Amino acid sequence: MKLPGKIAIMGGGSWATAIAKIILTQAESINWYMRRDDRIEEFKRLGHNPAYLTSVRFDIRRINFSSDINKVVKESDTLIFVTPSPYLKSHLKKLKTKLKDKFIVTAIKGIVPDENLIVSDYFHQMYDVPEENIAVLAGPCHAEEVALERLSYLTVGCKDIEKAKMFAKQLAGHYIKTSVNPDVAGIEYASVLKNVYAIAAGICSGLKYGDNFQAVLVSNALQEMNRFLNTVHPLERCTNDSAYLGDLLVTSYSNFSRNRVFGTMIGKGYSVEDALTEVKQVVEGVYSAKAVLKLAQKYQVSMPIVETICHVLFDGMKAVDAITILLTRDKCMEYPELGWLE
Repeated sequence: MKLPGKIAIMGGGSWATAIAKIILTQAESINWYMRRDDRIEEFKRLGHNPAYLTSVRFDIRRINFSSDINKVVKESDTLIFVTPSPYLKSHLKKLKTKLKDKFIVTAIKGIVPDENLIVSDYFHQMYDVPEENIAVLAGPCHAEEVALERLSYLTVGCKDIEKAKMFAKQLAGHYIKTSVNPDVAGIEYASVLKNVYAIAAGICSGLKYGDNFQAVLVSNALQEMNRFLNTVHPLERCTNDSAYLGDLLVTSYSNFSRNRVFGTMIGKGYSVEDALTEVKQVVEGVYSAKAVLKLAQKYQVSMPIVETICHVLFDGMKAVDAITILLTRDKCMEYPELGWLE
């Protein structure tokens, strides 16, 4: 396998556009798969993505666009998947080219619907990609700040650390700093969980809870994440690292976070449907919350924050009632700090 070889971006959203910008800092050219031919033609005409991060301009001569997923896979060595998790399976259904000889990088921060699998496990189990050929890209790195070339940090998780280092080197630049980590599943689960917790943070913001409470909520969310990771994927890890805590913080606090923005709308009284319509992009935390709760129940992990968000999203419970119950639940044995309202 030639690494990183020819790199392909698989997806056309804001994060895909930001990653393309990063990759083209060093790579001479890239392949870029987008589903819609009209979007590709508009991109070529304008010199930028017509729908996302429109301020980021590209040299179109360095990009080989295609809506044919098989063509892009066949002509590429490293595939960076950046499609929203709810649509991953529909894209891959068209795939006839084998993936097991490719280096797969997932930058998708969600769970594959109906499978309850993180994306790395999905590629390994369904497409026979060896675990050492799968990497995850994570960390506190909003696409909008990458577009502005603000200093950002990315972690490449891969069981083969040498491959992780090789790919990380391809990303590194004056505004992108990189690190490597063998904890693929842990990093990916953390990326999924932080979106759910960001919805909780947004709900509390919409309900006019202050910064003091937000800090306690997020610190307890980290404890909940720790408990989940140590049960579902036991491994010696430090969740204070940026791939875990850093990503949780930026997603919970930043106005660039669509999960936080969505949660804020729920806290202000929007229905789930109306809030999703207003955000206009996929809110990964909504699709991940129920899957995470099922996994928590399977492994008997207590996750009251995730459970609370599921009550609001899927059971029709009012946000204010759900948060009040969270604060007063059974003297908050998991989170004694949250018992102050009793």
